[in-house]
Amino acid sequence: MLPCMIKRFFLLVLGLLLLLAAALAINTVRQGSRQLQVAPAPPLAVDERGVAEKLAGAIRFQTVSSQEDPQLNAGEFGKLHAHLQQRFPRVHAGLQRESINGLSLLYTWQGTDAAAKPIAFLAHQDVVPIAPGTESRWEAVPFAGEVKDGFVWGRGAWDDKANLVAQLEAVEMLLATGFQPRQTVYLFFGADEEAGGIRGAMEVVKLFQQRKVRLDFVIDEGLLITEGVMPGLKQPAALIGIAEKGYLSVVLKVPATPGHSSMPPPKGSSAIAMLSAALRRLDDEQLPANIRGVAREMFETVAPEMGGLQRVALSNLWLFGPLVQSQLEKGASTNAMLRTTTALTMVNAGNKDNVIPGEARAVVNFRLLPGDTRDSVMAHAKAQAGERFELIALPGSSEPSPVSPTQSASYQMIARTVRSLFPDTLVAPGLMVAATDSRHFTPVSDHIYRFSPVRAKLEDLSRFHGTNERIATANLAELVRFYHQLLRNLNAPSP
Repeated sequence: MLPCMIKRFFLLVLGLLLLLAAALAINTVRQGSRQLQVAPAPPLAVDERGVAEKLAGAIRFQTVSSQEDPQLNAGEFGKLHAHLQQRFPRVHAGLQRESINGLSLLYTWQGTDAAAKPIAFLAHQDVVPIAPGTESRWEAVPFAGEVKDGFVWGRGAWDDKANLVAQLEAVEMLLATGFQPRQTVYLFFGADEEAGGIRGAMEVVKLFQQRKVRLDFVIDEGLLITEGVMPGLKQPAALIGIAEKGYLSVVLKVPATPGHSSMPPPKGSSAIAMLSAALRRLDDEQLPANIRGVAREMFETVAPEMGGLQRVALSNLWLFGPLVQSQLEKGASTNAMLRTTTALTMVNAGNKDNVIPGEARAVVNFRLLPGDTRDSVMAHAKAQAGERFELIALPGSSEPSPVSPTQSASYQMIARTVRSLFPDTLVAPGLMVAATDSRHFTPVSDHIYRFSPVRAKLEDLSRFHGTNERIATANLAELVRFYHQLLRNLNAPSP
């Protein structure tokens, strides 16, 4: 009797496993490709060397911005404006140019259909400084604007003068053919994106609101065409940012009794000890991760393009979600897509080696996942820090952006343009984990996208705000073709 019961038990288990395997297989196969089938875009000859020289010239102006000093390097910005006027004469003859707060630029290309909602292309003129002591590690002088070995080198080559120059080049080429856009096109080039966009992007949005301008969509810098960055994906992936994380920096401040270091207070009661413990708690007890929202849509989009176990796992997150999540949390970039991140960035206490300080403070930076808020993150920080701490939110914080829908005509237009120019590249929505000027445009548009077709491999990601920033001249020409084709597609009848 017992052997029969054991046999029936194992047969039942085997049957359940077979049913589970069949369900996984059926669900995996059902998840068909979401990639649009698009005819190749017509060939477009781009003067690759010429546009590379235009970008190199723009890099030579040290347009480093500052939060504290609005006029820092104003002369360099003025030289850049003159350079653009000289190198893009048709743009400056055919489009209206306005100055926003003296340094940011707004170009208006009037459309033929007054009833059509306008669009905005964004890029920024300003750059981050070179980290002191790293100059010798550059293969080209950071602000020399060299073109060599098939690349344009220098600070701003990638972030973000390449997009600025490519947009102007595309418009310049279209103007040469007599092209007129159906929708009014705005080109906005902020001068303080790296300093928060308060004097540039925020001001131009106020101007749009005064003029009752409502934008059909906005496209700004952001996510890229990555290759070899997403595990298990052989194809290049063009991730279009449909949302942006929020930003919150919090000062933690704790008082204590100062004194002589020869007579320290009881263990754990000094300002430094209390601050250290609070920071440890914040680092250990981070806000929870989850595969939801934009991250889930991205993985569901790329899953059918993968092979083997990766495809099975991502197509069946109802079962493999915890396993997939634990793996994603191990990588800095993938972890950032799943949670509001916590970064301990600044610590300060004491001013003499034999004095116990009466106060210690630190700054913790949070990047907020859509669904979280500044208030909820501040409550989390207070709970982890404890009652003795004073918490102060630094200026410049922002809520996570709304999520732009992927079923919208504008997202589909961008996706079709990418597929027509990069047919071997899959397109998927993504989450922008850093901050861009586009976050300020939510009052004037429901459709905001953060993408440019800059190609990047895993080893290139450290160049962003880092050493040896560069862009391939061939890739720069691809940026021109992308903006050129996108503008042409906007004039074409809907498919």
